[in-house]
Amino acid sequence: MLLAFDIGNTNIVLGVFKDGELLTSWRIKTDAQKSTDEYGMIVSQLFEYEGLKMQDIDDIIISTVVPSVLFTIQHLSQRYFGINSIVVASGVKTGLKIKYDNPKQVGADRIVNAVAAYEKFGGPVIVIDFGTATTFCAISRHAEYLGGTIAPGIKISAESLFEKTSKLPKVELENPNHAICRNTIQSMQAGLLYSHMGMVEYVVDMMKKELAEYDPEAPEPKVIATGGLASMIRAGVGCIDTIERMLTLEGLRLIYDKNKNQYKNRKVAPNR
Repeated sequence: MLLAFDIGNTNIVLGVFKDGELLTSWRIKTDAQKSTDEYGMIVSQLFEYEGLKMQDIDDIIISTVVPSVLFTIQHLSQRYFGINSIVVASGVKTGLKIKYDNPKQVGADRIVNAVAAYEKFGGPVIVIDFGTATTFCAISRHAEYLGGTIAPGIKISAESLFEKTSKLPKVELENPNHAICRNTIQSMQAGLLYSHMGMVEYVVDMMKKELAEYDPEAPEPKVIATGGLASMIRAGVGCIDTIERMLTLEGLRLIYDKNKNQYKNRKVAPNR
């Protein structure tokens, strides 16, 4: 079985695959202050709850945008599973041609999402990930990662409003269903949600035009969304074709399949 870790700024998503199928997945809080053993106990309890055995894990793959947590999870892989994990980084096969000015600057999560979206839907395809940041990625029909856009996520915007203003409160991210709101909380909710929806529509429209200029013979790109707030945003926009909640984990599995024969003999003796 394969254990996949996607380490984000806010959450770590992990999932277990058997014979290419996702058996289960979990979402835990990213905390750079947690030790290897603290994370190890969390993962051990999750496995126990699902009736899984840690010794049945044959391999581990990790993508991360939080370097400070990477070592902790790598150490966890060695200490609790006896495995030297594969890390999605420069040199790992993805099947994509990275057209970024500096390919090393592209976040691992963006590449992983692009691999999964292209594998499932072909190209051209636009991937939107509603995470701590909202990222947009464009992939051509020839498996070229062309680049994208990075914007503050809705939660970052909400926290900034609260922290940088003296009278505005913290608010839950809900749809007030009005733009002309009669109280401060709903006014903030409308501003946070509808401005994000407008940004999504605008950026996707620009990307579609640029993709058409790049490859005039290509079909209309599909627009795929993932991330915790994808459903809320999709409800107010017309540009998102489908939501793939497990896109990043599926991308990790695909990248593992492309690299597993290159990385061999990574079993070590667990030290617990």
